[in-house]
Amino acid sequence: MTLASGEQIPIEERDPTEITHIREHQLGPEGLVVQNPAFDVTPNEFITAIITDKGVAEAPFEASLKKLVESAKSAAS
Repeated sequence: MTLASGEQIPIEERDPTEITHIREHQLGPEGLVVQNPAFDVTPNEFITAIITDKGVAEAPFEASLKKLVESAKSAAS
């Protein structure tokens, strides 16, 4: 909720051996450089809803997500 856009979200890089190996068997050549992002950021125009454990947020997302967060904080109090 504190970021201005998804471009500011740090993308976690997972262990490259998840791609280059199956168990102890190496699939690619030694020194192969791979990227293994844990997720990517979907452009806003492709999202119709965000489903969370606290409810469903729909456009406009800034307002609906803020409402879900406030409701969750109130419920926790």
